[in-house]
Amino acid sequence: MIEAMTTNETELNITLIATGTIGLSFAAFHLTNSKNCKLTIYDTRPDVSTYVQEQLPKFFPDQHHAIDISSITIAHNLQEAVINAHIVQESGPENLAIKKALWKDVEQYAPKDALLWSSTSGIPASDQAQDMHDKTRLLVVHPYNPPHIIPLLELVPSPQTSESVIQRTQAFWRERGRVPIHIKKETTGFVANRLAFALLRESIHLVNEGVVSVSELDSIVESSMGPRWAVAGPFKSYHAGGGPAGLEGFFKNIGGTVQACWDDAGKVNVGENWEGEVFRQAQEAYGVVDVEERDRITKRLLEVLREEKEKGKR
Repeated sequence: MIEAMTTNETELNITLIATGTIGLSFAAFHLTNSKNCKLTIYDTRPDVSTYVQEQLPKFFPDQHHAIDISSITIAHNLQEAVINAHIVQESGPENLAIKKALWKDVEQYAPKDALLWSSTSGIPASDQAQDMHDKTRLLVVHPYNPPHIIPLLELVPSPQTSESVIQRTQAFWRERGRVPIHIKKETTGFVANRLAFALLRESIHLVNEGVVSVSELDSIVESSMGPRWAVAGPFKSYHAGGGPAGLEGFFKNIGGTVQACWDDAGKVNVGENWEGEVFRQAQEAYGVVDVEERDRITKRLLEVLREEKEKGKR
């Protein structure tokens, strides 16, 4: 069915399960990027209809007058929510027992060819699908927050997930201008979070050692690798840094320094005595972060990157 949707000839039924920050962000994306989309939401909170009507417009402040969120269907039970769905996408609590039970029930009621996606931050599809009869159907589609703005989707199959499910999912997101990356093996935290958390750990180590403050470290990232990595990732950046000899030349030039930094990497752990001071500095520097400003600037940055890359293709 998803193949037929690429022509936008028929209605696309998308069901979102759970309406936390990620679920609402996906709702905003589908409403603005999927033509002929019929969006159904299922959430166990008692005030879900009022909650969605109040919170969802905040995800597209410049467009909310043009978006008809009244067209969203609020389902009263899971069977009603998924029985006609082409896509079922859950963004529920990070709780394995809840997800296992959910997918067992979804499989019972959803059409046999419906795509089943979990936006979990770290629970593998192989664990979530344990109680499913057909384990080939489930795929982790892990976004980078907020998914209505950030283009990355990590597609993380279990060893049982079918290749057809992966390919159909990639086609859906690519057509809508996103970047769906097939992660070849299940791994803790997937890829984007592992990279981000490695930098976070070293950041905490440097602050804890008194090398820099929280705000100074953020300024360093925002004024150097942040903008550079928006244009080229670590491999491409350091391949360029090696000149004509590329990445090999880079390591020949400063491989010793790289190794010394790796050897001296921070060994901080969650729950240790760094937390009080680092948390205090973060609160003192930022208080409550203006997420709307973050999202507005991020969206504009991505627009400029797309514009510049299109120029390079001409």
